[in-house]
Amino acid sequence: MTTARRITRHRRVRAARKPAIGVLAAAGVAVGAWYATAGAATTAPNLTPTSTTVTLAAKFPYLSAGYNNTREWTRTTTAVAPNGTLRVAWPAADGVHVTPLTAAGKRSGADTVVKGTKEVGGLVAHNDGFALLTRVADTNKWKETAAAVVRYTNGRQTFRTKLTGTASHDTAPLLDGQLTWNGSKYGAYFVVHGAGGFADGHFGDKLSYVSAKGAKISGGWSWGCSHNEGIALHAETTGAFTSLCFDDWRSGLFVSTGIGAPDTAPVVQREQCWAGYCGGTFPSRTGDLVKSATGRYATAFASRGAASAKKNAADASGRGWTVKPRTGTHQVAVAFMKNRNSGPGKAVYLTSAAGTENTNVHVAPYGKDRLLVSWESMKSAKCASGTCTGTFTGTHLRLVDWNGKAQGADKVVNARITGDIAVLKDGTLTWAYAPVTPTYAKPLTGASPTTTTLRVARLKP
Repeated sequence: MTTARRITRHRRVRAARKPAIGVLAAAGVAVGAWYATAGAATTAPNLTPTSTTVTLAAKFPYLSAGYNNTREWTRTTTAVAPNGTLRVAWPAADGVHVTPLTAAGKRSGADTVVKGTKEVGGLVAHNDGFALLTRVADTNKWKETAAAVVRYTNGRQTFRTKLTGTASHDTAPLLDGQLTWNGSKYGAYFVVHGAGGFADGHFGDKLSYVSAKGAKISGGWSWGCSHNEGIALHAETTGAFTSLCFDDWRSGLFVSTGIGAPDTAPVVQREQCWAGYCGGTFPSRTGDLVKSATGRYATAFASRGAASAKKNAADASGRGWTVKPRTGTHQVAVAFMKNRNSGPGKAVYLTSAAGTENTNVHVAPYGKDRLLVSWESMKSAKCASGTCTGTFTGTHLRLVDWNGKAQGADKVVNARITGDIAVLKDGTLTWAYAPVTPTYAKPLTGASPTTTTLRVARLKP
C-alpha cells in the first residue's frame, strides 16, 4: 500500500495532469450486450438509420467539456424493457428526465423527472418503470455529490440507494458510469473520489451490487482502477459482472473482472493514459462491451497505440507504466477477448490516416454474426496534450465480423450516436441523439448550447 496524495479534480479539468500513485482494491464490470455468434455474413446491408423526432419538456444541454475542454456529447442513454418499450434518460436543469417511448421510438407518455439528480450514469428499463444510476446531494468533506441508484415503479419512486458516503470514505463528483441488470440484481460501476481513509484525495472506481428491492448486497469492490479513465460493464447471469477499465497508472485498457487490485489484470491494450491523453478513448468515459454466444467479448475505442511500453522506474510501487504513443491522432480500434477473465491479442485497427482524428467510438451487435462500429472523424487535426481539434467530416458506420474483418465499406450517415445503444429482441439497434451537426474546430468554453428535441434512430439488420 502506498501513501496517497490529494488530488481534488478528475475529468473536466482545464489542463492535463500526470497520474497519481493511488491504492487499489477490487474487481468486475462491463456494459449490456446482445448475443451473437461467430462467422461473417455476406449480404450487403442497408446502414442508413431511420428516425423519429421527440419533443422535450425541458432544455437539454447536449455538449459537455471533457479534458482540456474538448467538445463531447452529453450522454443520453436508451434502454429497452422486456416488453419492447423504450426509455431514454437525459439531464436537464431540474434533474434527470426519463422519457417513455414505444418500440417504434414515439413518445408514449410524460417524462419522469428524477428531482435532485445530476448526470446519467446508466439506465435499466423495466416493464413497469426504470432504474437510474445518477448523482444526488450528500454531506462530505469535499462537498461533492454521492452516487445513487434510483428505482421508479409505475411513476413513483420505490427506492433511492446511495452507494457512496462517509462510512465508505468516498464521494462521486462525476460518474462516467454504467448500470446493468441480470434479472435479479443491478451492477453499478462508477468513478469515486477518496474522502478519508487510505485513498483520501485520490480518484478510483467502485463496483456495487444492488438487489431488486434496493438493498446493497455483497460483491464488487470499494476501490479499483486508479484513476479510471473509462468504464465498461456487462451483466452476467452468474458470478462477477464482466468489466473493463482504462487505468492511467498502469496506462492502458484492462480486464478487471473479479480482480481486487488491477496490478495483475489482463492487458487489453497499452495506451498513454494520463488524463487528457487517455480520457477520450471511450465516449464520455463509458464503453460498449458486446458478448457472443460462445462467450467471446468485443469492445471498441479510440486509440493512439503504443510504440513502446515499459514500467516507470521512478514509481517505487512497481505498478506505474510509461507508454509512448504510436500515433499523434486517435485511430479506431476493436479488441476481442476469448472470455471474461482474459486479455486479447493485438487490437484490430479500422482506420490509419495520420492527419485524421477519430472520436466517439461505439460498437454494437449487428444481427447474429456481425458488429456495427461507429465513430466521428475530423480532418486537419491539431493535437496538444492528447486532445485534438479539427474539421468534422462525418459519422461513420462500418460492419466487421468477429475477427475484426470489414464486411463492406464505411457508410457516412446524418444520424449521430451520443450515448448508449439499445438492442431490441429482433436485433434492431435504437438510440437517441441531439439533432445537430458536430463542430470540433475549438474547445468548448462557457455554457453548453441546448436543444428541445431528440431524434430516435433505428437500424434493423
